[in-house]
Amino acid sequence: MDYVAIFMAWPYANGPLHLGHVAGNCLPADIQYRYERARGRRVLMCSGSDEHGTPITITADEMGVSPQEVVDKYHRINTQALADLGCSWVNTVDSRGIEYGGALYNRTSDEMHKEIVHEVFTNLMDSGFLEKMTMQQYCSVSQEGEVRFLPDRYVEGQCPECSEDGARGDQCDSCGATYEAHELVNPKSKLDPESDIEVRDTEHFFLRLNDFQSSLSLHSSEKQKVWKPNVRAMSKNWLEMGLRPRAVTRDIEWGITIPLEGEDWQSKRVYVWFEAVQGYYSCARIWASRIASTAGHPDGEDAWKNWWQVSETGESPKHIYFMGKDNIPFHTIIWPAIIMGLNASKSSEVSHLPGPGDLVLEENVSANEYLMLQGGQFSKSRKHAVWLPSYLEQYDADSLRYYLSINMPETHDTDFRWDEYVDRVNNELIGTYGNFVHRVMTLTHRLECVEGNPLSKYDRFSDHSKTLQDVDNQISSAIESMEKQRFKEALRSIMGIAQIGNSLLQEAAPWKYINEDESDERSSSLSSLSLSWRICSCLAVCMRPFIPFSSDRLWGMLGNQNDIDNVLWEDSMDMGTNLFWNQETPEPLFSRLELDEILERENSLIDSKDNDESPLPNDRGGYIDFEDFMKVEMRTGRIVSVDDHPNADKLFVITIDEGSDSTRTVCAGLKGHYEPSDLEGLNVVFVANLEPRKLRGVVSEGMILAADDGEGGVKVLTTEGDILSGSRVR
Repeated sequence: MDYVAIFMAWPYANGPLHLGHVAGNCLPADIQYRYERARGRRVLMCSGSDEHGTPITITADEMGVSPQEVVDKYHRINTQALADLGCSWVNTVDSRGIEYGGALYNRTSDEMHKEIVHEVFTNLMDSGFLEKMTMQQYCSVSQEGEVRFLPDRYVEGQCPECSEDGARGDQCDSCGATYEAHELVNPKSKLDPESDIEVRDTEHFFLRLNDFQSSLSLHSSEKQKVWKPNVRAMSKNWLEMGLRPRAVTRDIEWGITIPLEGEDWQSKRVYVWFEAVQGYYSCARIWASRIASTAGHPDGEDAWKNWWQVSETGESPKHIYFMGKDNIPFHTIIWPAIIMGLNASKSSEVSHLPGPGDLVLEENVSANEYLMLQGGQFSKSRKHAVWLPSYLEQYDADSLRYYLSINMPETHDTDFRWDEYVDRVNNELIGTYGNFVHRVMTLTHRLECVEGNPLSKYDRFSDHSKTLQDVDNQISSAIESMEKQRFKEALRSIMGIAQIGNSLLQEAAPWKYINEDESDERSSSLSSLSLSWRICSCLAVCMRPFIPFSSDRLWGMLGNQNDIDNVLWEDSMDMGTNLFWNQETPEPLFSRLELDEILERENSLIDSKDNDESPLPNDRGGYIDFEDFMKVEMRTGRIVSVDDHPNADKLFVITIDEGSDSTRTVCAGLKGHYEPSDLEGLNVVFVANLEPRKLRGVVSEGMILAADDGEGGVKVLTTEGDILSGSRVR
């Protein structure tokens, strides 16, 4: 039996979760967890609230309360919001039994977590992987001469890498760069901007990352075909720059103490970046101690080892991490180094290949790009967000789950727009999926029902071999995508099953025969309706990782008596099962959305400039701001296919390979300038973050760049020589 651990990056408990958090890590983790269970695997999911670090103390200062009050409040709010979203954290014990795993959304203020952090710190120190060094740290000097060491988050300035203003003391949100104290340009204290900023010497413990350079490089090279381009690129940059020791303690008041005696260490705390990643490990052990052992797991408090250690026979559990791109180096460099260090504390040898009894490294680090809020990045600190609790007070959870899944920023930044949200929900989720289900339900309920499902006597599928094969192909395609954490592809494949069902229903036209006498035509048509009923059952199972609430409702409307939790994807179209029946009148799964009503309610979040499709006059001679230009994300891709647009004479429908085995569709007005064979195989430049829109019925997901001389000459911009698809154009 396969053991799988799903780990979600720990959100700071300094405010409510916003939709950027949901799209970046919360929703992907839950989708994968539900999928792994639907494949029959034993799954443990771990995460929780990150309750230490300066974002917490900054919020506490702003609110005039203690840090503990802040984390207590927002842990409660966010835990409830995730439950309302349908995330599986409430299922601490798997419904199949404790041996199958469960989930735990914990807190880094947990006393057992603190004990385990102390344990890890001591093991690494005793093994020689931690060393004392003198470092430079920001200090503020007030006009009265008061000196205060400043955590990195209390300092803002200009990024030394990209020159963006508003960069934090240790990391830039704009470019993702990390750096040491004293490297920030023009630093200012967030607490007292008028104070002078100095850099002073202070003694701290450092993790000797350089000791792991070789092993991490080998590990990274083995993951080149698994990691996304953003994960590969950021990890490569870190390794090529050369790893150096990194501080694991800080002069701060809020956090986990240092497990050392002596006055010199009383004012210092474990640095949050070093502590928080250990939460994946501590959370599993806490789950085993408090939940598995009391629920009767045969391994008791050691149950966590099934999901963390290589077995005596050499079998390794699979670890998948979900996060935003700003967290990549902490999960591909720092956390693996800590794990290697813990393993080496037993064997005295640093290796990227864990042996029996060792802690395992990750199978994949699935890092998403950013979900943007109509052009601006979601941000707690800048109050630019759609807050999850507020959303769930007004709107349907599954509608949001669908939209964020189909619009997930897997390989490039995507935009959250209310108009697109309404369009996708109404035209795709309702128009394709919901309407198919409702038609099947209502048509069947119009049949005379004596006992059981009235379609049972028409439930023969010998004439539907092609349809069954088509459905099976879509399921197989979805499975292949899910195994690689490509959720958009998987969801498109599953929605393809609904499209197959719609075509089957339309061709059979059962509404014509419901009130007719029995005949061969009627029997054949109702046989297609019966198969459509089974397709509905299949959709309930396969859509459940994405839209669990409506899947459960559909399962109930179908009258299924078996537990949907126990139905595997590969068995979702099992033709050997009986058709069940529910006498209750079926209700639509979803309600249509009205954009005007939403915009009226959300007007405080709407920037009219962002929603005006007509160009505004430019009073500066055609110039644009540099920051406007920086919003345009251009990438390289290889054209793999070119087809005629079905409804436009001047457009091609072009499929672009954008790297990481992912493709996108772009409509381009290149007919008359190129033959399809001339375009296929070209390495082109395209705009990757252009809002998708329908062009004559086909959704275009970008724009291919081309030069136009104004006299009929058009040339597509191509790259010189071969370059990896998905490379960013700078």
